[in-house]
Amino acid sequence: MLEFIQNHVFFSLLILNYVIAIGTAFFIILNNRNPITTVSYILSLIVLPFVGLLIYFFFGQEYRKDKMFKRRKVFNDKRVKRWEKKLLLGEQKLEKYEDSFLNSHVNIVKLLQNNQKKPLTFGNDVKILLNGEKKFESLFNDLKQAKDHIHLEYYIFNSDSIGLQLIKILCKKAQEGIRVRVIYDYVGSILNGKQVKRMQSAGIEIFPFMPVWFPNLTRKLNYRDHRKIAIIDGTLGYVGGVNISDDYVNPCKKGYWRDTHLRIEGNAIKSLQSHFLLNWNFVSNQEIKIIDRFFPKMENSGEVAVQIAASGPDSNWPHIMEAIFTAINSANKSIHITTPYFIPNDQILTALKTASRRGVEVKLLIPKKGDSWAAKYATNSYILDILESDIKVYHYCKGMIHAKSMVVDGEFTTVGTSNMDYRSFEINFEVNALIYNAEISQKMISIYEKDIEECESVDMDTWKERGIRMRLKESFCRLWAPLL
Repeated sequence: MLEFIQNHVFFSLLILNYVIAIGTAFFIILNNRNPITTVSYILSLIVLPFVGLLIYFFFGQEYRKDKMFKRRKVFNDKRVKRWEKKLLLGEQKLEKYEDSFLNSHVNIVKLLQNNQKKPLTFGNDVKILLNGEKKFESLFNDLKQAKDHIHLEYYIFNSDSIGLQLIKILCKKAQEGIRVRVIYDYVGSILNGKQVKRMQSAGIEIFPFMPVWFPNLTRKLNYRDHRKIAIIDGTLGYVGGVNISDDYVNPCKKGYWRDTHLRIEGNAIKSLQSHFLLNWNFVSNQEIKIIDRFFPKMENSGEVAVQIAASGPDSNWPHIMEAIFTAINSANKSIHITTPYFIPNDQILTALKTASRRGVEVKLLIPKKGDSWAAKYATNSYILDILESDIKVYHYCKGMIHAKSMVVDGEFTTVGTSNMDYRSFEINFEVNALIYNAEISQKMISIYEKDIEECESVDMDTWKERGIRMRLKESFCRLWAPLL
């Protein structure tokens, strides 16, 4: 037997691979996960010897209910509960607002209040910032004015020109006595040790999100902190698609980069703050003391109603996906979607197609080239299906469109970090701002129409004529959609 193994090493390893793969497949089936995800992983185990096992052990293990994500102490803090209870709206007030400005979107408010205890906040001022250059100009100015604390949480924090400018500002503020806390994703960021030490020496508290060290690699690589938020003094903050990198400032080495970020000042920042503190406790392995300065009283900054939705494997439900699903089903006139990656689950896909077929004008704006060939082909595999439901599809040709937004009926808008794909809905830590305001929504539609000027409209007859080679690529990538 030993001699046979020695003479047939590859064949023996192949047999061992499939023995382990069969056991793993049974384990996946017994977990009763999403059937599409289950089939994708089992298929990878069958058709990709050795590689399939690596894919599953690196990316496929489910930890939504694992102890590593059971970290709710921030939400149970008496100060957090006090401001949430004060801001949460009862049925009578919701009925009143439903008749005024919420209209059919009141169900989104109810959903998040019931699921996450995240209130609809008033007295907010919201500014739309197009592209990295506008975002960084505004953010850097606000950071320089910070008087108490600065909290940053970013998927990509690079040690390039923009990153170094930010680090310089943060170090200066920390040396002035301002408390600066930074979370950066270990996988997404390229932040060298020298700059981390520089920040720490200046008094900045900085921690990576789930650093990948073997043998913990298999349980940590899959779940990433995809958020891009900044909170200043607990009164104003930023959320959207723009990371800390030169790639987001035009002109950049990748070509033109189109993105959308929000500057919010007002009570909505309290919700953003609580989610940051929750992650801070996790990455720092500390129980940060919740102080009143994190949730200061403030005068009305504006007239915009905002609700914050956050999701990740630490939550019981995919809150952002459910909010988007509810918004689509509440639409009566129009839906304008911009996303860099359109790899929807069955719920979102069905909601969009049925909305279009019941008379709602649905428009989808996606990049023509994109920054990921696999995601591009997977996205393309859905185009014919939605074109057949009379959904209008636009390919952005000027460069990469990375904005993540949706406008419904010219009344409701969501902008945030979540793509319209399985990874954002189920795996990554994401956060979106939900805005119930016609003026902001109309501004977003105007921006959308300008973006369409840089697009090609996808014609169904022309799309059907694409070659078999292209269709095979699309179908192959769609099989791995839950893994992308």
